[in-house]
Amino acid sequence: MIATDLSSQFMTHITTAVYLGLLGASPYILYELFRFISPALYENERKYSVQVAGIVYVLFLLGVLMSYFVLFPISFRFLGTYSVSAKVVSNITLDSYISTFVSLTLVMGVVFQLPVIAFFLGKMGIITSKTLTRYRRHSFLMIMILAAIITPPDIMTLVLVTIPLYLLYEVSIRVVKFLE
Repeated sequence: MIATDLSSQFMTHITTAVYLGLLGASPYILYELFRFISPALYENERKYSVQVAGIVYVLFLLGVLMSYFVLFPISFRFLGTYSVSAKVVSNITLDSYISTFVSLTLVMGVVFQLPVIAFFLGKMGIITSKTLTRYRRHSFLMIMILAAIITPPDIMTLVLVTIPLYLLYEVSIRVVKFLE
């Protein structure tokens, strides 16, 4: 790995500290947001919002952990060793490394919200468990396309993203079925 700018190592250190600080402080930040919003909610809405916020947070952390421990190491190994020719030497910049890591981790945290999205769509009556079950094959194809878009271009990473997303789709079917 190389650093091409004079301040890139320092700024990477600061940026990483800010991201980790936000991730570590996020329970408190969510608590303060809830305290701000809760006076405007009815009692039953307050109960649901605490549960939903907890589930959103846990799913986001699962996505981050999946990216950190499984997806990013495999992606980095593939992309770092891939070579068009033996004459071409890859020098990965620190900024590129951190940028890829942060974007992949955030995207995985967001896409792990599929059951929560299904919950709200089911609550609004937009989707049903029968619809989700009937279009399971179509959804699998859409999940594969989404996984291909959000991951680096290797088949192993694609499979590693597709499997948990499809499992989350199956969980979404159960969540919507529970609402019916």
